[in-house]
Amino acid sequence: MNHQISIIGAPTDIGAGSRGASMGPEALRVANIGPVLESHGLEVHDRGNLAGPANPWQPPVDGYRHLDEVVAWNRTVHEAVHAELLLGRLPILLGGDHSLGIGSISAVARYCRDTHKKLRVLWLDAHADFNTNGLTPSGNLHGMPVAALCGYGPQALIEIGGHVPAINPKWIRQIGIRSVDQGEKRLVHQAGLEVFDMRYIDEMGMRHTMELALATLDVNTHLHVSFDVDFLDADLAPGVGTTVKGGPTYREAQLCMEMIADTGRLASLDVMELNPALDVRNATAEVAVDLIESLFGKSTLMRK
Repeated sequence: MNHQISIIGAPTDIGAGSRGASMGPEALRVANIGPVLESHGLEVHDRGNLAGPANPWQPPVDGYRHLDEVVAWNRTVHEAVHAELLLGRLPILLGGDHSLGIGSISAVARYCRDTHKKLRVLWLDAHADFNTNGLTPSGNLHGMPVAALCGYGPQALIEIGGHVPAINPKWIRQIGIRSVDQGEKRLVHQAGLEVFDMRYIDEMGMRHTMELALATLDVNTHLHVSFDVDFLDADLAPGVGTTVKGGPTYREAQLCMEMIADTGRLASLDVMELNPALDVRNATAEVAVDLIESLFGKSTLMRK
């Protein structure tokens, strides 16, 4: 794994249905994300926060809320993440809402195309985020990033990164899903996404789930993790705008992260949807940093 880390803040809730995710990057810094990673011998550069348009808090137009602003933020994110990859560094994008995954993952996909690497995306989330303007009940773009990356969405969003679609649905493994709209579910099946929902995790266990999600990785695979903090059970992580009961426990989430770390293939990371306005004494940020630490090799293992 790359030991040179770059932290990039994207302080916006432009794609969300509630305000507050714009404060996520600072909450993660307050929870010491930088020093914690440095304690594992990693070289961490905090690049500060990106800038973009303010949140106008308008109703949807043609089924999209704040489309122009979301496009602007994602272009900025794309360039910032791509620049770090070109420097040979591992970018950690601190969101912000999950619509920013479009910019981040399209940048990773562009880099992989140019360097002839295979891409595997782990989407850790309570939601499939595979809505379109025709399916969405809200128009909030944080419910659409996976669809946009797979080519379903407005032209301005799907063409970020210069290749439509930005990724092949076959490259994604979604884990922890437990809240999907009906029309969205049909589109997920139609696109052929591989989804390990909570029913699957309950029946088969997190270990088996992660073995399948990480299968066939090789030395030429770039592993990108897009971690929506609402992946976690709501009791564990109250500081998100879209809590859904019945998510992974602390122990299941730890195992998930440790198994990702064991591959040694992690090469880029998003940490999304942390909303300090809804949190209790920054507890959700603390849990998120704890799990990120496990992604980078903190192990609960005693055995050698």
